[in-house]
Amino acid sequence: MRQTPRCGAKTRRGTACQAPSVRGKKRCRMHGGAKGSGAPVGNQNAFKHGMYTHDSLEFQKHVRDLLREGSRIIEEF
Repeated sequence: MRQTPRCGAKTRRGTACQAPSVRGKKRCRMHGGAKGSGAPVGNQNAFKHGMYTHDSLEFQKHVRDLLREGSRIIEEF
């Protein structure tokens, strides 16, 4: 047990993890060496509110253009 390779992850304190790594991996079971661990494929949590969707950005641009044109017309009078 003492001869096994150790996990290469850093802990919260900044020191190296002392747990033994999973066979055939560089990390322990708690830091991503276990089967099924880690983030899911694809970023499913990125879309939260829709503020930066293509349609929303186009609408914001349209509103800005209308405001600029309106203020330009007001200044002409």
